[in-house]
Amino acid sequence: MHQLAIALKKKGYLVTGSDDEVFEPARSNLAAEGLLPMEMGWFPGKIRTDLDAVILGMHAKADNPEILKAQSLGLNIYSFPGYVYQESKNKTRVVVGGSHGKTTTTSMIMHALKKGGIDMDWLVGAKLEGFDQSVNITNAPIIICEGDEYPASTLEKIPKFHLLFPHIAILTGIAWDHINVFPSFDIYLQQFRIFLDKIVPGGILIYNETDEILRKLVDQHDADYRKKAYGIPDRRIVNGNTIVTLGGFQSELSIFGDHNLLNLHAAFLACQELGMDTRTFLDAASSFMGASKRLELLGRNADVSVYRDFAHAPSKVKATISAVKQQFPDRRLISVLELHTYSSLNQEFLTEYKGTLDKSDLAVVYYSGHALELKRMPPLAKEKVIDGFGKDGLIVIQEKEELSDWLRRQTFQDANLLLMSSGNFDGIDIITFAKEITK
Repeated sequence: MHQLAIALKKKGYLVTGSDDEVFEPARSNLAAEGLLPMEMGWFPGKIRTDLDAVILGMHAKADNPEILKAQSLGLNIYSFPGYVYQESKNKTRVVVGGSHGKTTTTSMIMHALKKGGIDMDWLVGAKLEGFDQSVNITNAPIIICEGDEYPASTLEKIPKFHLLFPHIAILTGIAWDHINVFPSFDIYLQQFRIFLDKIVPGGILIYNETDEILRKLVDQHDADYRKKAYGIPDRRIVNGNTIVTLGGFQSELSIFGDHNLLNLHAAFLACQELGMDTRTFLDAASSFMGASKRLELLGRNADVSVYRDFAHAPSKVKATISAVKQQFPDRRLISVLELHTYSSLNQEFLTEYKGTLDKSDLAVVYYSGHALELKRMPPLAKEKVIDGFGKDGLIVIQEKEELSDWLRRQTFQDANLLLMSSGNFDGIDIITFAKEITK
């Protein structure tokens, strides 16, 4: 939301906003643009009839006094993606959906278009090297959007990607998640079926044919759009580096892993649709370093490399671990996974993680009582976690200090350390730790 506010100000709009709390880096970013509210809280008196639009973040409650005032005045009220669509009605809209790989695929497309000198707007869920902000709204003819399936706002309780109406749609795969919103797999699957209906007539769907669930959904769905399947492109690993072949051209990549090669192939097909040739795309792909917290290298020396990844859902954890093990088959893999989301901390959902850590030589699952309290969830016994993952020798840790001590006791020799979380390990400074063990 704060990135959208900055983008709209840069476009020349008069922008104001309210919140009950503003955290870093949003606070500093807003202050630098003169957009930080003078005081925190809600002020319905500031909602006036001369406002062109009121835009809601997904955390605003239905009884918010500013929302109630806007409704009473009959103002135009939009969710975040609903407003982005208003700004992009005359653009070619590329929307990347799926249970995993959205951010990386979106980032790859953005990186390639920028390298190719193609003007665009964007909406992406991570910090990307070479881009000052995660939202850009100008008069560019194209917009690249990461479209997730989480609810848009309290007034539009439908997935965000239902509101973007793509000309070029990408689906990376389907793996049940967000059980607090989608209590059954069938309900979750239905959201993707609806997304297919939102593709603009005459548009194109680019989809991962290696995902059995997605392939079946696409085969059964009949609509007025073209379909183009993708898979893992030809590649080989030489001295720990991945060399990929597309359209008769080769390129050495900085990223690795089958899941990232799938993302790369999807991005390539989207860029082709936007007029980019293969050579230009691969030249750009060779310099793509990945999005923030997506197999991000925090440090390395001759003995150990440390990666952090946003992986938290079962499919993401399995793909990330497989990628590191495939790239470095002769190195020990030490994996630390934090359970932080509602789904991952749910006792009934834990069985979805069975086998995800199997390729790790040493594995730790960490979660805190504080995370459970914040989500108003009951205590989670270590035994339930061990049973859910089904990993021999799994270590389960529930205290921040214990995890920090455990990490410092390890001998990282001829090893990769993989730290996976959608949180921050309760504030453990993993960046400093990575620097200490790789200096």
